[in-house]
Amino acid sequence: MVFFVSMEWGKTIRPEEIGVAPHLQQAHCRGIEEMVNRTNLIVGLTGGMGCGKSTAAALFAERGFRRLDADQVIRDELLPSPDVALAIRTRLGPAMISKNGQIRRDQIAQKVFADPAALAWLEELLHPRLLARWQEIFAAESGVAFMVEVPLLFEKGLENWFDFTVCVTTDSATQLRRLESRGVPPEQARQRLVKQLPLARKCELADHVLLNDGSPDFLREQVNALADRLLQSHPSGPNARPHVSPP
Repeated sequence: MVFFVSMEWGKTIRPEEIGVAPHLQQAHCRGIEEMVNRTNLIVGLTGGMGCGKSTAAALFAERGFRRLDADQVIRDELLPSPDVALAIRTRLGPAMISKNGQIRRDQIAQKVFADPAALAWLEELLHPRLLARWQEIFAAESGVAFMVEVPLLFEKGLENWFDFTVCVTTDSATQLRRLESRGVPPEQARQRLVKQLPLARKCELADHVLLNDGSPDFLREQVNALADRLLQSHPSGPNARPHVSPP
């Protein structure tokens, strides 16, 4: 049996309703509306930590979606840039940069998750750059189905950047167990989870929901059914591949 919940889409969500910071509210209102001439299908994938966003994204990639990870763009492209590194060193201190000039992401995470003002500053530094990079990527190709992983999609009011949004969910015990298996201490895991919307609220806001507390095949079955539905609603060229059930 396939389990996914198709939520009402095309709805309007006020940024202040879910606590979006004022400096990000313009991005909420802008988003996909600036790309009216594009032919891409752009889907936002979110969920709580340890819910299996990356696993689901990999399954969508098998179906021909172009996978784009917001955290990876920040980690590999934005944080190493000289202007961002200098700003971080100036605002958060020299301990954030290693002796060989590399960004120490573990130190940054430890500092900002314990300091709301520092976290807000870092988001204001990085998020406009991330959105600009998205625009470059989306504009560079046409007829592509993108699956974009965004952990804080709703928290930052970014749903207008996507044709559809998908939330991956699981129960809290499974969530914490997966995080601990990755080496995240329980207290740090809880501290980070508090910064996110409750999963139930994310599921309410999403257009589609995937349940990931069963077997890998259970999740794959849901992804295949949802991929078919998304691609049929917005055909996107050669990257869209129909699912063929095994004999």
